[in-house]
Amino acid sequence: MSFPAPITDVEDLRSRYRPLSELVLRKEIDHIDDAARTFIARSPFVVVATAGPDGCDASPRGGPPGFVKVLDDHRLVLGDLAGNNRLDTYGNVVASPPVGLLFLVPGVEETLRVNGQGTLTADPDILDAAVIDGRRPKIALGVDVDGCYIHCGKALRRGGLWETESWLSPEHRPSAACILRDHVELDIEPAVIERALEKDYRATLWETGGV
Repeated sequence: MSFPAPITDVEDLRSRYRPLSELVLRKEIDHIDDAARTFIARSPFVVVATAGPDGCDASPRGGPPGFVKVLDDHRLVLGDLAGNNRLDTYGNVVASPPVGLLFLVPGVEETLRVNGQGTLTADPDILDAAVIDGRRPKIALGVDVDGCYIHCGKALRRGGLWETESWLSPEHRPSAACILRDHVELDIEPAVIERALEKDYRATLWETGGV
């Protein structure tokens, strides 16, 4: 381990924090109820967390509110849209089914967490149910839900995520073009990369396939 004083015992870990409250213990349910359905139906953004042989991955996914479809109380499905074709999430699901989902709704400090077992499917009926803004996906990620609960808003409140007055001005925001240039060691001006990224976004934003 590269960090000193590692904590490797769960009892030791628990001893450093206050006991769980009854509310926290009871708030997780094993299905998607009406309130959770409403949250998912209004969410345009979800982070999908997976783990596989090469490590962990957390992938952002976005679409029109409700782009993640709830099929019934125990199943939801997310169709694919254009990405970078690394297929990190999908490769992990093939190797290891557990999936964690974190749903956000703009302006709402609380998030909805859904955990379950993932399956990649090309079943025609499931793909029909997973249509996003009229686009039928090539494959879809189905999740059999094990747990569902609302997560408190402390993290988003601390970070001021929805407080627009705290947002950085354009000239002070991190540059994806600069990061990409440095990581790939490109001898190209960031402005050229930015134009290429924008061109790609416009051309492939709503294509299905490759995530």
